[in-house]
Amino acid sequence: MSHREVQGVLLVDSPERSVRGTCDRTGKPVDGAILVVDTLGPELYDAIVTSSAVICARGGRTGHMQSLCRSRGIPVLRIDRFELDTLVGEVTILLDRESVVLGEAEPAPQPPEFPAATFDDIESICVVVTDATDIRSTNALAPRVERVNSYFIREEFLCFAAGLSPIDALRAGVHEAERYGAAVASELCSMVNELLPGQRLVMRLLDLRSDDAAQITTGVHVVDEPNPELGLHGARWLLHERHYPHAFRALRAHVRERLGADAGRVSFAVPFINDRDEFLRLRRSLGLRDDTPLGVFVETPAAVHSAAEFCASGAGELFVGTKDLIQFYLAADRGNHLVSSTYQTRHPAVLAALRQTVESGRDAGVPVHVFALGVDVDHYLRHVPARRLMMCTAELRQRARKVRASAPAALKS
Repeated sequence: MSHREVQGVLLVDSPERSVRGTCDRTGKPVDGAILVVDTLGPELYDAIVTSSAVICARGGRTGHMQSLCRSRGIPVLRIDRFELDTLVGEVTILLDRESVVLGEAEPAPQPPEFPAATFDDIESICVVVTDATDIRSTNALAPRVERVNSYFIREEFLCFAAGLSPIDALRAGVHEAERYGAAVASELCSMVNELLPGQRLVMRLLDLRSDDAAQITTGVHVVDEPNPELGLHGARWLLHERHYPHAFRALRAHVRERLGADAGRVSFAVPFINDRDEFLRLRRSLGLRDDTPLGVFVETPAAVHSAAEFCASGAGELFVGTKDLIQFYLAADRGNHLVSSTYQTRHPAVLAALRQTVESGRDAGVPVHVFALGVDVDHYLRHVPARRLMMCTAELRQRARKVRASAPAALKS
């Protein structure tokens, strides 16, 4: 059978060097299929997590759904829009060649040997997960990665996994908001059950942009913003949404009731926040006492320059969201492939921002966790005084396998 190869750009890598499967254009869950879509969005969550790979026509390496794929080890290939319509039946994605083959494909080449990676320079790792199975699989690594002492989950990913529609619930009144908070808490508690002694779980509070929210909201109107990335989301939305505090209080009460003494293993962090004023107003809105820890996500230039103030105002820890931080520092939309060459994870301005944030936390004695793509881990360790990293599940597993493969036989058992 003849074949044709279509060149693309690999947005999300995978340990597999090739993936063969049947193209699925329905947007519905089909186990093991290759999902073919124009753009990845939250409405495709169920289809994404059941797919073996994704082929799309738009998007960058660090979009929210691309991050979901990276956590799950699902490769994502972007090709030209006009080529998307040619993908029918069975195809093969060749990751090393960054292409998709229609028809019979030659065997994938063996991956090159990479220098052995280690965890020696890393003090702790906060693993970015999408559900309880990611915690289970990470803790099952042999030998165990001892530096993994926390897990991080986005509230919106909990919603996607549980079939919750947060905006619908929050706009339906106090009672529905509290029911929503209890449902999120139930998901959190099931994840805590997977933790090992000494590990904890961090939830990033809800951060749905209006364009994403519109895809999963059915009963209420979502404002159509001209620039959702810079619009009403993160801390500014949490302050604006009058029933979210009811949901959050119900969430915390349910966690305390279910977990008892272990409730302290669950903590929270504020997304997309600029300064100390927003931080203090949000704490008051959520009804948090002064001694209740709350983390801060540093992902805007203003937050970098406010890092010391966050620490002085009681932030329990800082999380540097490099994906957003890079796009705002370099004015390059991380979801727009036309400016992908401008979106540089190692740009001098980006590294300077990371250093400033880490040093602000270090001076105040506040832990700072820096998110790093797998390809940037070693570079960040060399050029930023960061020893606490955030990594996606699949990329951590890849690194652990390399460490295991290079270890003496006695250490593998």
